[in-house]
Amino acid sequence: MKVSLADLRLQYYELKEQIDKAISEVIESGHFSGGPRVARLEQEIADLCGAKHGIGVASGTDALILALEACGIGQGDEVITPPFSFGATSEAIARVGARPVYVDVDPHTYNIQVEAIEERITPRTKAILPVDLYGQMCDRTALRAIAQKHNLRLIIDSAQSVGSAQNGVPIASGVDAATLSFYPTKNLGAYGDGGMILTSDDETAEILRSLRGHGTHGHKYHYVRVGYCSRLDAIQAVVLENKLPLLKGWNDLRRKYAHLYNVLLKDIAEKSEGTLQLPQEIEGNYHIYHQYTLRHTKRDALQAYLKEHEIASEIYYPSPLHLQPAYTPYGYREGDFPVSERVSNEVLSLPIHPELTEEQIYYVAERICDFQKSLTPQPSYQRSQV
Repeated sequence: MKVSLADLRLQYYELKEQIDKAISEVIESGHFSGGPRVARLEQEIADLCGAKHGIGVASGTDALILALEACGIGQGDEVITPPFSFGATSEAIARVGARPVYVDVDPHTYNIQVEAIEERITPRTKAILPVDLYGQMCDRTALRAIAQKHNLRLIIDSAQSVGSAQNGVPIASGVDAATLSFYPTKNLGAYGDGGMILTSDDETAEILRSLRGHGTHGHKYHYVRVGYCSRLDAIQAVVLENKLPLLKGWNDLRRKYAHLYNVLLKDIAEKSEGTLQLPQEIEGNYHIYHQYTLRHTKRDALQAYLKEHEIASEIYYPSPLHLQPAYTPYGYREGDFPVSERVSNEVLSLPIHPELTEEQIYYVAERICDFQKSLTPQPSYQRSQV
C-alpha cells in the first residue's frame, strides 16, 4: 500500500468545479491583485482567528518580516525565538536587522520553553516571536504576561496553526500580531505562495497595509515609508475562500487520525523503553496536527523502513537553526540548546492529511509496530539434549 505525505490533487478534485469557476471569474474580471475578493477573505480569516484585521501578503515569510517591521523591530534589536523551527522565523528577524535570541523548546510539545524566556531578556530585547509548531498553540497566557511585564511586542508565528485554539481562544486573540502561511501543503493551502498578518491594533494594520504596497498611503504614488511588493493575489484568495468552509472538518479529520495513531501505537510506545515517543497534546489545546510528529532514537532507520514499504515521511526539522551556517555568526555553539539538538535527531512526521483513509493509518501503524518489534532481540531456542 502506498501512503503519501500529502495528496493535493485529491483535495483539488473534491472542489474542482467551484474552484475552477472562481478562478475563471478572477481571470475574466482582469483584477488579479487585491480587490474585493482579497478583502473578503481577509475579514473571514480575521474573524476565524480572533483578530480585527487581516492583511494578506505574498507569503508566510513576508508576513513575518512585515509584522516585525510594523511592530517597530529593527536594527540592533533582539527578538526571542526558538531554534527548533522552519528557517523563516529567524530569517525574518535577521532581515529587519534584529538579532535572534534563542530559547530552547519543550521536549514534549516542541514549542518554546516559556519559563526560560525571562532569563534571556536584555535591554535590547524588543519582542518575543514564538512558533505554534506542528499545529499546537504555545502558552498564550504565560507569553502575554511576560510581554506585558517587560513591555515587549508579542508576535506569533502561526503558519502551522490556522484554526487552532487554546481554552476556546483562537490564535490571534490578545497578541500584537499573528502570521499565517498559505503554502499549498498547509491545513489551509493556496495554489502557490500566500500569507496573512492578523492584528487587532488599528495603527499596526494601517502600517502593514502601507508596507505591503511599497510604503504608500492614500495614493498609489505617495510613499510615506520604504515598503515591499507583497500582495496576496486574487486567484489565491478565491482558492482559499473556497477551501475555508471545509477547514474545520479537515482539522477534525486530522485530529481523528492523530487519535487513531495514538491508540494503535500506545502499547508499543509504552513498551519501547523511551525509544519511541508519541506527540502530546496539552490539555485545553485544540491541536490541528499540521504534522503528526513522533520521536524515535533510531529515526533514520525507521524512516528507511517506512520508505521500503512505500510510506512517505518527513523530518521537520533535521537541524536546529543555531547550528545552521546562516546563524552561527551570532555566536551559538553545539550544546547551547540541548533539547532542540536532541529532538532534531529524533523527530519524524507521518502522513496525517485529511485525504487519508483509516486503512492507510492502520497500515502505517502496523509497519511502525513491526519495526519496533524488530529492535527487540528474540530469544534463541536450542533443542534439549536427551
